[in-house]
Amino acid sequence: MPSFDIVSQVNAQEVRNAVEQANKEIANRFDFKGSDARIEQAELALTVFADDEFKLGQVLDVLRTRLTKRNVDIRCLELGNVEKISGDKVKRVVTVKTGVPQDRGKQIQKLVKDAKLKVNASIQGDAVRIAGAKKDDLQAAIQLVRQSVTDLPLQYINFRD
Repeated sequence: MPSFDIVSQVNAQEVRNAVEQANKEIANRFDFKGSDARIEQAELALTVFADDEFKLGQVLDVLRTRLTKRNVDIRCLELGNVEKISGDKVKRVVTVKTGVPQDRGKQIQKLVKDAKLKVNASIQGDAVRIAGAKKDDLQAAIQLVRQSVTDLPLQYINFRD
């Protein structure tokens, strides 16, 4: 039976490259001279440091620009709260989300079921597997999910015939 998986993944190497490029740009920009603006990375958890909240926003803009140029969808970023550290300096934790959350997987499963397509949707860990008898039904399911789920970057992989 033909099937495919709906997942939400990011290329960790591209994220690392984007962070390095953003740090280089921040080091060379005139408005950041003498400031402690930087981005630190630990796996898929980024920590953005700046002198004040305005500069923090500018550093985040540079990061978003670099991620976009490296073809990393910025919808996968989850911004944490702004925390004050010594003096006026602030930091913000930015998490790069991967995988389809359980509640979103259930919503996708319900969406496909309510559309009365001749396919079955099942949750496989952090992915949703869609299986059906015809490829056309699978393509209709892909179109339905693309139109309905816009707040999460989804990829459609592992097509099996």
